[in-house]
Amino acid sequence: MLLGGPKEKDDNETRVSIVPISIPKLNKLGFDVIIEKGAGEKSGYSDSEYEDKGGKIGNLVEVMGSELIASIDVPDFKMMKKGQMLACIADPFRNLEQTRKIIDAGITLLSLDVIPRRLSKGQSMDVNSSQDNLSGYRAALMGSLHVSKMVPMMMTAAGTVRPAKFVIQGAAVAGLQAIATAKRLGAAIQAIDVRLAAKQDTESLGAKFIDVPGWKDAESSSGHATLFTNKGLQQAFDEELMKAVKKADVVITTARLFGADAPPLFFGKEMNEKMTHEMKQGAVIIDMNCDTGGNIVGSVEGEIVEKDGVTIIGIPMLCRTIPNTASMLYSNNITNFVTVLVEEGKLVINPEEQVLTGDEGGISAGYGGILIAEDGKIHDNHTKLMKAIPMPVKKAKEDNKEQKDKNQTINITNINISDSVISKSNVGEK
Repeated sequence: MLLGGPKEKDDNETRVSIVPISIPKLNKLGFDVIIEKGAGEKSGYSDSEYEDKGGKIGNLVEVMGSELIASIDVPDFKMMKKGQMLACIADPFRNLEQTRKIIDAGITLLSLDVIPRRLSKGQSMDVNSSQDNLSGYRAALMGSLHVSKMVPMMMTAAGTVRPAKFVIQGAAVAGLQAIATAKRLGAAIQAIDVRLAAKQDTESLGAKFIDVPGWKDAESSSGHATLFTNKGLQQAFDEELMKAVKKADVVITTARLFGADAPPLFFGKEMNEKMTHEMKQGAVIIDMNCDTGGNIVGSVEGEIVEKDGVTIIGIPMLCRTIPNTASMLYSNNITNFVTVLVEEGKLVINPEEQVLTGDEGGISAGYGGILIAEDGKIHDNHTKLMKAIPMPVKKAKEDNKEQKDKNQTINITNINISDSVISKSNVGEK
């Protein structure tokens, strides 16, 4: 089995999918590993390190000819052939046309970001958690670096310095790490999330949870946050959050919606637009989701801007600013994941493997597992994706014809069996 790790085609991507330390583990699983020349340079991994660990350095054509391609973003899949496997962060629901082309090419698409969240076995394979964890850490550090005051409380002869106030929206992996890091820096922290389970998590890390009157949970069966639609509750949420934002020195927004653009910080349009005007001069906002629509009105992807005296940082994928560690964790995720693909030294898609096909909660919400498509067809459990990517008319006709032929074969078989039975009955009667 040959596993290929190409250099990321996005110039802004600093990470690499496979690091040298993973190669011996992959070798034990039966993989030979080929890495594109220079793929690990931005992450601090040299070609010689890969070779020292048993890997081979090759050109892009050689790498893309591997049975299994492991990358971070979607590589140049036009270089791949039908039947090859591609494991990457495809973000299929937000890249529908690209996903359709990969499926039409007959490539087995394994989108690592679609791992079932509630599946304990998948935790060591979860690229979302490993990368979001680092992004949350970096967000807290960036907030403390750009804010115009000290973060921890200090008692000096010249007077007492009160701790900086951090408000963190979203208490999943990134948000929780941002809370933990800000706490270590000495900040006073408030946090908010639409999921009730987040309250205990945030308070255990030393943050004060922002309670909303009439609170209701907004978590789907797949474990993802959803948007509640109760107007009264939305208004109450906005009012309580705004009270905290007005006093904040640093606001970090981490909330994403699976398969959709990031939600705005407030439900009300007016609240979002006047937010910076209501904040303190010199305050800082870290919008961690500016690459998926953004949580903050006025954030600009890839830039640090100022609005109403408030600094808005819109640097996407903050894990990229820690590429050595981010790559190591991602590579560990890949190494753990490919264990479910190997049976007796061969690459196999096991239809009973929940990491690939989805757990009960995810399936009931319309999501399958990491396996998006195989042999030109979306996996049956990805019902939401099927609706988002309708099958081309020509393909649908071919499938209908194939199914019709199968039905006819079954009917003929039934007729023959019936005739045989009738004949035997007649013989018996005689």
